[in-house]
Amino acid sequence: MHDVNAPQDEPESTLPAIEFQSPGRFSVHNPSTTTSPGDSDEPAPFILGAHSAVERFEHPDQARAHALALCQQARRSLCLYSVDLDPWLYHRSAIQQACSVLLLANPRNQVRILVRDATRAVKEGHRLLTLSRKLSSNLTIRKLHPDYPAEDVAFLLADDYGLLLRPDPAQYAGLALYHDVQRVRLRQNQFDQAWQTSLTDPDLRSFLL
Repeated sequence: MHDVNAPQDEPESTLPAIEFQSPGRFSVHNPSTTTSPGDSDEPAPFILGAHSAVERFEHPDQARAHALALCQQARRSLCLYSVDLDPWLYHRSAIQQACSVLLLANPRNQVRILVRDATRAVKEGHRLLTLSRKLSSNLTIRKLHPDYPAEDVAFLLADDYGLLLRPDPAQYAGLALYHDVQRVRLRQNQFDQAWQTSLTDPDLRSFLL
């Protein structure tokens, strides 16, 4: 018998359907821990020992392109004469790689670096300092003697032919030579004379330790 006083079943409530449209696939891009200055550098398109024209530059990107071309094409030695290792020019992964390839190609190959003051490079870090710790027998960094009458100039020598010269170290502008034996010889003599009186920098020693 049906009880009229019994509670009636409530009808099920119907909620309106929720319309959903997928925005499609997406990806999250986190900064890479391996990306660093110099990963996208490209060398200048000139051949060491063959290109005889003087290449003048005014902008840092141009200077980097010439420096990288000389470092990549050197087969025996590189000599760097700098105020503070010019981080904007040489603190580059491509430069570090080029120097590493040169030094590992032959145990007689050398990279020699003369600086006035390495304090900034030691404090802020520099790829060539890091490489010198790994290849200390072939890559040597020394400090100019404070009493040596050194010219206020910055340059890079590649073998017997290549020269990257910045007459004013505070400026980007300079010139690149890929086949000038005479001018390279003059700068090489200048470098060697300064090297003979150079000193071991205590800051560099503590960095290497």
